[in-house]
Amino acid sequence: MTTTTVCPPKMASRDATLSAARAVRWLSLAAAPTFAIMALVTGALGGGPSDALCSIAGMSPLGGMMPMYLLMSAFHLAPWLKLIAGWRSGASPT
Repeated sequence: MTTTTVCPPKMASRDATLSAARAVRWLSLAAAPTFAIMALVTGALGGGPSDALCSIAGMSPLGGMMPMYLLMSAFHLAPWLKLIAGWRSGASPT
């Protein structure tokens, strides 16, 4: 008969945890500008073939990819608002 030992998961070091948290924070700040740029490019160059797939794309000004990118940009503004609020309150960005 064999016995198995259950080892606890290896805990990440404090430095690794802080590095991961810092990377997540900066990645969260990248989403809103990325979607805003995608909306500008889509608006300037037109929707292209992807808009042809949507039956409502030509019928409504809210159809197509540009409004979707603008909405996604707005939904991802929370990290930027937190950063600006921290600057205004005098907190140091960490």
